[in-house]
Amino acid sequence: MPKMKTKSSCKKRFKVTASGRVLAGQAGKRHGMIKRTNKFLRNARGTTTLCPADEKIIKSMMPYAR
Repeated sequence: MPKMKTKSSCKKRFKVTASGRVLAGQAGKRHGMIKRTNKFLRNARGTTTLCPADEKIIKSMMPYAR
């Protein structure tokens, strides 16, 4: 049986934690910071965990990241 392939886009953008949750970078911080509120910028630092529905999609694209 051949090995299953991992989506290259997913392995670059997501990381699976030890408990099985998926970490992703915060959205909305590429450009246009002047119009964003300070509260938004503060809350969008670092990474965030995906919701279970999105997690399921990403995990199907990363068969060995478990």
